[in-house]
Amino acid sequence: KQAEKAVHQKKEQSKTKCRKARRRHINLVAEFNRRQRKNIWLETHIWHAKRFHMVKKWGYCLGDSPTEKSYRACYRAMTKHCLLQDLSYYCCLELTGKENELLKQLARICSIETGLTFEEACCLSGRFEGSLNLYRADRYPKDALGPVTFIWKPRDGSENRQLWIWTHPALKQDILRELKAIFQCSEPVEIYTPEPVTTSAEEEKQVDVVLSLGKKRKKEDKEGEKAVPVKKIIGDGTRDPFQSYSWISQATGIVISDRTMEILRYRLIGPLSHSVLTETLKAASLQTV
Repeated sequence: KQAEKAVHQKKEQSKTKCRKARRRHINLVAEFNRRQRKNIWLETHIWHAKRFHMVKKWGYCLGDSPTEKSYRACYRAMTKHCLLQDLSYYCCLELTGKENELLKQLARICSIETGLTFEEACCLSGRFEGSLNLYRADRYPKDALGPVTFIWKPRDGSENRQLWIWTHPALKQDILRELKAIFQCSEPVEIYTPEPVTTSAEEEKQVDVVLSLGKKRKKEDKEGEKAVPVKKIIGDGTRDPFQSYSWISQATGIVISDRTMEILRYRLIGPLSHSVLTETLKAASLQTV
């Protein structure tokens, strides 16, 4: 009876590919894309997934708490060195148009009684980032939308300006709807069409599996290791992939664009933050034609 029991409990041999085949770059990219269909990964997802407990919020997969006791190390970095946080899940809304028209309409959704506004001199020049609370048009102090941060692109001599508004993903849809209403932006300019993710059938065409023992898999492409599919982000965590992401107003010429997951955002905290930036970023040589 024990022998028969052992035979029944014997597991069937797995038909899946070996770990070496599953870890090949061409398979990893397709697998990563498949796992991002519901919750988008940040650029630092792999690093966080190995060290943090991950949670799924607002359409993203974010690191919630570290797996090790690193609170003292984080506090030490904030007080003596530099601590970096990935805030790329924050949504970026870009406004492009004439400066006077932008300030005129934006004044309807904020109030000088709460502090800074979009037309503050230090922020309007593009030197500093500002923060304020938004309200529905002409409804202050009622119907608050939530806090946002903003930064103007420095002037380049043209009357057209660019303004980036950063908002939490939970507030994005309400704020975007209010911005489109005050600027009368209703006509979509561009619609994002994601490229299809590489399927298993397509992978088999790219990889020539040699059945004979002792031989490695070889690729049919002549480019070698360069012939791998590029990682594609399907939409973002707050927008449907087939939804338009840019709108224009025929009356004012203002263009509203959703730049979520196109502009990454990092926060550096600590006394050595400026030193880290100066050592990391190198100024490019100015070339004039």
